[in-house]
Amino acid sequence: MEFCANKLSFRGYNIGTRLVDEFLAKSNVSRCVDFKETADVIAKLGFKMFLGVTATVTNWDAEGTSCSFVLEDNPLVDFVELPDTCQGLQYCNVLSGVIRGALEMVSMKTEVTWVRDMLRGDDAYEMRVKLTKQVPEEYPYKDDD
Repeated sequence: MEFCANKLSFRGYNIGTRLVDEFLAKSNVSRCVDFKETADVIAKLGFKMFLGVTATVTNWDAEGTSCSFVLEDNPLVDFVELPDTCQGLQYCNVLSGVIRGALEMVSMKTEVTWVRDMLRGDDAYEMRVKLTKQVPEEYPYKDDD
């Protein structure tokens, strides 16, 4: 099951690295100043643009480097029912990969884990996003004045 979950996350990561360009082109969002603002933009605009739902950003840590995205609805699972033999499968890992891939493209290395999943009987979908490293932007050329 873990192999499948990792594959889903990897596929999601690849999707996220490509979706960020489309998001930036269509949303007209200016550069976010910090991780908190970035999380808010993802929750309100990113989820709405690509999934048709919004997420709530909660449970911030004191440093402002870790939060939870809570979704009350997840269209990826509308017609999914996991059999008993697949209860260990992290079906929604594709979303955690998308978040990780998109954030990496804007210079933020993150860890994304699922905390709650309605497919497993929880009352909502909740993923925990932790900023592990803010990567300084590198430009491919040197600006000679």
